[in-house]
Amino acid sequence: MATAVLAALSVPHTSAAARGEPCPGGPFGNPLPSPDLTATKIKDGFNFLEGPTWDAATQTLLLSHMYDGTGPQNVQPSDILRFTPATGAVTTFIKNAGSNGLAISRDGQSVFAATHDQRSLSSYHLATGRRATVAATYQGRMFNSPNDVTVAANGTVYFTDPNFQRANRPDQMSGKTGVFRVTNGVVTLIDDTIRQPNGIELSPDGRTLYVGGNATGKIYQYPVNADGSTGPRSDFAVLNGTDGGTVDCAGNVYQTTYGEGKVHVFSPAGRKLGTISAGRNATNVAFGGPDRTTLYITSGTASTGGNTGNFGLYSIRLNVPGWPY
Repeated sequence: MATAVLAALSVPHTSAAARGEPCPGGPFGNPLPSPDLTATKIKDGFNFLEGPTWDAATQTLLLSHMYDGTGPQNVQPSDILRFTPATGAVTTFIKNAGSNGLAISRDGQSVFAATHDQRSLSSYHLATGRRATVAATYQGRMFNSPNDVTVAANGTVYFTDPNFQRANRPDQMSGKTGVFRVTNGVVTLIDDTIRQPNGIELSPDGRTLYVGGNATGKIYQYPVNADGSTGPRSDFAVLNGTDGGTVDCAGNVYQTTYGEGKVHVFSPAGRKLGTISAGRNATNVAFGGPDRTTLYITSGTASTGGNTGNFGLYSIRLNVPGWPY
C-alpha cells in the first residue's frame, strides 16, 4: 500500500476535458490524497442506486434508481436519474428505463444501459430518450439480467450478465453467468465460467478488460486484441466480493465491494494504493466534474421490502482525472 502521497498531476488537465479529449497527457502521480479516504454524502433517500456515468455535454451525472420487484415475475422497475452538481438537483431523466449499469457512448449522444427489464443491452438517445436494443439474445437464448457495461473506441460494447435481476423468469443460460461483447450487432461470449460477473471496465489504452467476480471475490483481467476480441483470463486482484468499478486516466482500477461500502484502488500492476469508504453497501463508481477528478459513488442500505432502502450518492475529489467510458 502506498504510504506517501506523490505529487498530483504535473500537467494541467482542465483544458483537455474542455476540448472533449478523454485524457490529458500526464505524467500522473498518486491518484489518492491519502491511502485511507472517506467520501462525502451528497444526497440519500433513494431505494437502490447503481450505474453512475458522466454526461460531459450537460455536466451532469446519470444513474439508475432501482425499486423493489413487482408483479408475478418480481422484476425490479428502475428509472434513470440526472444529478446536476451545479444546483444539487436530482431529477428523473428516463422513467421506466429498466436499467442497471450505464456507460456514456463514445460520441456522447447516447447512454448504453444494461437493462434487466427486457434482459437485454440497450441504448438511450440522450436528446430524445428513444430506446434502442443493442443485444437481445445470445444464440437465440435470452440473457439472465445484464448488469454493467463499458464501451471501446471502436464501438465494441462489453457487458456482464449475472442473474441478480432475473427474478422469477426462466433461466435460458443453462445456469451459467457470462461476460459478452457486441461488435457491429454480433454478440460474442467472452467467458461463462465466472460466478456472477459484475463490474466491467476497459483500461484507457483499450488493451485490458477488467471484470469483477461478485461471487468469487476476484478482479479478472483479459488482454484485448485490436479487433475487440480477448485473450486468456488472469487474476488481477483478490477482494471480499466485487461490484461496479471504473478506471482513471493513469490506468488505476477502482473496484467497489458491496458488503464493505468501500472502493479499493489498484495500480495498473495490481498494487493496492488505498481505499475510499462510502456508506454501507457500495455498488458502483464513476468520475465526473468539469475536469473529471470527482469520483461519484453509489452506496447505502438495501430495502427490506416496500422500497425501504436508503441509498445515497457520495463524492470525493482525487488527483487523477477519470476515464469517462
